[in-house]
Amino acid sequence: MGPLTGLLYGLLAIYLGGWFLGFWVGNFALLLFVLTVVTLAYWLAERLRFQPARAAAAAALTQQASARSAELQRSGIEKHDVDVTDARRKLLMQPWWLDWTAGLFPVILAVFLLRSFLFEPFKIPSGSMIPTLLVGDLILVNKYHYGIRLPVINKKIIPLNEPQRGDVVVFRYPVDPRVDYIKRVVGVPGDEVAYINKRLTINGQPVPVQPLPDFYDEDSRRYAQHFSEKLGNVEHQILNDKDRPAFIPGSHDFPYSDQCSYTAEGVTCKVPAGHYFMMGDNRDNSQDSRYWGFVPDENIVGRAFFVWMNFGNLGRIGAFH
Repeated sequence: MGPLTGLLYGLLAIYLGGWFLGFWVGNFALLLFVLTVVTLAYWLAERLRFQPARAAAAAALTQQASARSAELQRSGIEKHDVDVTDARRKLLMQPWWLDWTAGLFPVILAVFLLRSFLFEPFKIPSGSMIPTLLVGDLILVNKYHYGIRLPVINKKIIPLNEPQRGDVVVFRYPVDPRVDYIKRVVGVPGDEVAYINKRLTINGQPVPVQPLPDFYDEDSRRYAQHFSEKLGNVEHQILNDKDRPAFIPGSHDFPYSDQCSYTAEGVTCKVPAGHYFMMGDNRDNSQDSRYWGFVPDENIVGRAFFVWMNFGNLGRIGAFH
């Protein structure tokens, strides 16, 4: 079993190395599921076969030592050196390949259950959600708020809440479901969403905004127009770049694209059933539903709600909306 375990660890190293070097896109949920299953198999083998076999060997050694000691005493040899303590300890010792498989199973199982059904950490890689979320923010996502989903395949089995306007949501990118995106829910099924001349309208009603002092982006070293916006019951902040046109360039051909109309002033879309319209808070620096279309419910991963770390700015830690 030692060579087999070494081979499995070699395959794991190749997979992680290729992922890190960009040769392929990794799937951490699938990797964690496979690790859980493999270490479970080793754990069961340890409990049902290997551990009892080692205990039986140690008991047999002890029995043999006792028999040898009794035989020496019958021969009149009172002083003898029949000490099998060290040998027994070595027999009972778990081999390295079980330490690094069965021994890790409880930890891997706990991480798998926590990440799959309760909370999952993510790192913000881009500035599309500035000023709500900054590049480098490490966030937590509630995995059960919108319902319980099966790991890996993300199929909902127990529906709970529905995404609401204003929620910050992590989802599988419709163009490439291997990639996770984070945006804000702007339109829910049945809504007519219009983003015309950089102003948002939902079902014919302008979304309330209040101007704020200009926002300085330290990464780009530029100022942006800064507003407070209220979507449903959620009040949050957005940015606009006055130098960017209202026209939406480079939009893709996507499912239900016939529900959207594009003009020089912006875009108007009717959100189909079972789908959501997502936008970034950094409105002129966000690739979102205006470009690649609607997000189906089966792509929803969870609701983002908390920044648990930003190594460059500890003041970022806390809840957001």
